[in-house]
Amino acid sequence: MQGKIIRIHSDFYYVDTEKGLFEAKLRDIIRKAKNHPYVGDDVVLESVDENSGQAFISELLPRKTVINKPKAANITQALIVSALKSPDLDFEQLDRFIAYCEYNKIKPVLCFNKDDLDDFSALREQITEIYKLYDIIFTSALLKTGLEDLLPTLKNNTTLLCGCSGVGKSSILNALFDNLNLRTKKVSGKTQKGVHTTRHCELIKIDENTFVVDSPGFSNLTFDFLLPSEVQKLFFEFKSLKEKCKFKDCTHINEIECAFEHLRSSISPTRFESYKKFVGEAKKFKERIKVSTQKIEDKIKYNLNKNITKISSRKRQTSRKQDKQNLWKENYNEE
Repeated sequence: MQGKIIRIHSDFYYVDTEKGLFEAKLRDIIRKAKNHPYVGDDVVLESVDENSGQAFISELLPRKTVINKPKAANITQALIVSALKSPDLDFEQLDRFIAYCEYNKIKPVLCFNKDDLDDFSALREQITEIYKLYDIIFTSALLKTGLEDLLPTLKNNTTLLCGCSGVGKSSILNALFDNLNLRTKKVSGKTQKGVHTTRHCELIKIDENTFVVDSPGFSNLTFDFLLPSEVQKLFFEFKSLKEKCKFKDCTHINEIECAFEHLRSSISPTRFESYKKFVGEAKKFKERIKVSTQKIEDKIKYNLNKNITKISSRKRQTSRKQDKQNLWKENYNEE
């Protein structure tokens, strides 16, 4: 029987199948493998007990996509939810989510919620101009406006719902689908920041071909795993510069005779500030690589036409010659 993992709790995997929901555990062959199951994974079940609703996962089916934060598989797009107010719109955090989607080759859809709190005409115009290459939807979960544009976007997709805490991700899902009743909280009056209400990554089944991955709000995405010259690949504004700039590893920030100097006006100030911040984080990764470059002893040696596993030096038995040398040193030192 095949199914899809919709929730993971401790060592139990909850798998949705055509015969209902099963609580499954992993076979040893899967447990010992490096690629552990994620929410959204398609799996094969065996030893299925329909009476108790229990089974074992014996095989992971090939993934279309996979991301590690949150741990989810087979995502086709990401709905990045931001609040226009309460909390105030953070362009840098928005750019982080977009860049993270670009890195994982997942289509980003931008949703700006809480459109009912004020007159956001100028802000809406600014957003539309900056992010003109992306799909943009303005919504109000409270008044249920904009949802008619959002619902067709979710149809026939597995959508990762992401954004900072308090922007209204769960409220939007509750407004779209009356039967969900997801837990929500108001923004903290003291810190003006969102409060975590979603505790676990969970796949919500809308219909046979439509799923939404509801995940805890996270904002500590950093790009300290890329080289500085690779960050530009995550910004659409730099794609036209690939052939124009004569420096292969140019960061387009302060290099002399950089082609980007003449095109600085083509990128918004907020996007360029985000770009510089991400490049700074990538430079820390580059420095860390330089420091950590040290010789690592091979674990396998080639001897007598065979590959032989080398024993750790801490467990390796000393040779007779070395024993004699040590004995001579002890006697010599005594004299």
